[in-house]
Amino acid sequence: MAEDTPDSKGKVEPLRKTRPCPECGRPSTRESYPFCSERCRSLDLSRWLKGSYAIPVAEDESQADDENRN
Repeated sequence: MAEDTPDSKGKVEPLRKTRPCPECGRPSTRESYPFCSERCRSLDLSRWLKGSYAIPVAEDESQADDENRN
């Protein structure tokens, strides 16, 4: 077993800096990073699952892909 040394009982530094929550703007928490709470995390997940987040596709790119396949 490892012994407790004076250095191991020191202050624990956070792994990441807090950032504003992407949902509500409050500071993020370690448990729900990058969100401030499980509520905000769940709201974001719900948007992903419903398809609210999408990457726009330009018409020219989709036509070029179709032409390359033929």
